Amino acid sequence: MLQLIDWVIIGIYLGIIVLIGLLLRRKAKQNKTAYMLGGKSLPWYMLGLSNAADMFDISGTMWLVTLTFVYGMKSIWIPWLWPIFNQVFMMVFVSAWLRKSNVSTGAEWINTRFGKGRDAAWSHTITVVFALISCLGFMAYGFVGLGKFMEIFIPWQNIAPYIPFTVLPEYVPHLYGVAFALFAVFYSILGGMSSIVWADAVQYIIRTVAAVIIAVIAMNALAVHALNVPEGWFNPFFGWKLDLDWGRIIPEVNEKINSDGYTMFGAFFMMMVFKGLLVSLAGPAPNYDMQKILSTRSPQDAAKMSGFVSIVLMPVRYLMIIGFAVLGLIYYKQLDLKTGDHIDFEKILPAAISSFAPVGVMGLLVAGMLASFIGTFAGTLNAAQAYILNDVYLKYINPNASNKRISSVNYISGILVVITSIIIGVFAKDVNSVLQWLVSGLWGGYVAANVLKWYWWRFNGYGFFWGMLSGIAAALICPYIFTGLSLYYFPVILVISLAGCIIGTLSTPPVEDKTIQQFYYNVRPWGFWKPVLTQLQAADASVKPNNNFGRDMFNVAVGIIAQLCLMALPMYLVLQQQVPMYVTAAILVLMLVLLKKFWWDSLEKNEAK
Repeated sequence: MLQLIDWVIIGIYLGIIVLIGLLLRRKAKQNKTAYMLGGKSLPWYMLGLSNAADMFDISGTMWLVTLTFVYGMKSIWIPWLWPIFNQVFMMVFVSAWLRKSNVSTGAEWINTRFGKGRDAAWSHTITVVFALISCLGFMAYGFVGLGKFMEIFIPWQNIAPYIPFTVLPEYVPHLYGVAFALFAVFYSILGGMSSIVWADAVQYIIRTVAAVIIAVIAMNALAVHALNVPEGWFNPFFGWKLDLDWGRIIPEVNEKINSDGYTMFGAFFMMMVFKGLLVSLAGPAPNYDMQKILSTRSPQDAAKMSGFVSIVLMPVRYLMIIGFAVLGLIYYKQLDLKTGDHIDFEKILPAAISSFAPVGVMGLLVAGMLASFIGTFAGTLNAAQAYILNDVYLKYINPNASNKRISSVNYISGILVVITSIIIGVFAKDVNSVLQWLVSGLWGGYVAANVLKWYWWRFNGYGFFWGMLSGIAAALICPYIFTGLSLYYFPVILVISLAGCIIGTLSTPPVEDKTIQQFYYNVRPWGFWKPVLTQLQAADASVKPNNNFGRDMFNVAVGIIAQLCLMALPMYLVLQQQVPMYVTAAILVLMLVLLKKFWWDSLEKNEAK
């Protein structure tokens, strides 16, 4: 149970983020750019730290702790479901391409690619719809995780006598979600992007301290206890089958593996990589990640920001994850993970804090987890507000709105988004079910259109609209047709969406020459752009194509290996596996040297031109 000192620590943290919102309120009210993008004046490393803090969400951390508990070192591959290596693609080239557009949202970017005709208007609309569905889904996903977390620390039976209304037990987590979301709503609505970035910096510091503490507690526990895990748990590599048998240790874990659908791990891995590469080539989804990229000062800063995310996120997050997983394994029989008639492994993280953290440390850990929820929630809320304000209100309702009116619309839209996400969260079954639908279902409808927009000159707004519409529709319908892991019906959604893209494009005229030429001249992506390049060179022979495909793919491969090392290194440290730890560290150093030479130095050269 939380003691007085724990509540004081939590209260200080909540007070600081509220104060940040109040202090930055005046700056955010200057204009829409100041509110949505921090005036494009924030340093890249602050935006990168903020982006990492937003990705350090409570629901995702609970999910990753569960994965590590069950799958051991093999769990480093499963986050490729998102895929987490999309940050490497953005670091190498996608973020710089996106930032060159100089717009405020992903939907506004549509006009730079497709112009301002009917097809662009349709594409703009479908992008706004997707962005809002995505943002609402991620906010609901956060509610589910936060509720499960806080239920353990604030038992409902202890506070129910003081509540003047009746709450059914199944809705208690959602009540906690609403209560703590109000803090995120307050500072993010008042201070906009600037307050989110500065609050994220505070939250990152709290989470780093919490991660180190829990890692030390786990290492001390390992000094006197041995881990009882199946053969292969310490090995990150795998064959066609998973071959982790928990039958003699914790039989319920085998049931968890079967329900996850990861038994045939080789097939799962190949499908995950296939989907992950396409999602990464498509660029960031229209949420807080894209808003941070658009908030940077230059394309070079956008690339640096995306690269910095993995460096500050992975080591700290995985110190915490492996720490909680180790404590869960050592003291499994002492943890109360039962929910009804089944074991809920997603409760390992909060149960471990409640059982093993001393007074004061528990308050810091709870504050760190609250920061995980509040930071992600605030960043996603800011992205949703940006789309409602910039791509709905200012575009269709009141293009000449005053700064005062813009502030009012931001406040109202923020409240409406929060209420809607709460309603969605009430119907969410658990963290994993929401996550699977978001990353494998909804994003399946996003991929085809958003890959083609970067790499195929002939692709137009009609193809984008019909590809997105058919993909989103398929993502909403497929869960009712197919059973099992949603990753496996990703190809169905992809084929349907791709058909919509191609049919919509080839049955309608191409984008106007002026628009497509200007886009290619500004962004200069590699891909199938020869007809446009030929037109530009006819008018200006100095125009050169982007010949960096080979270098970019090399940097992507090196970056992905480095990212895996950043995940594995803290895990080996806590597990006290010295030989694998030194090998991983050596590989990481080599990868960083290669990135310095072939990625960072090329950014500096581009910046000097």
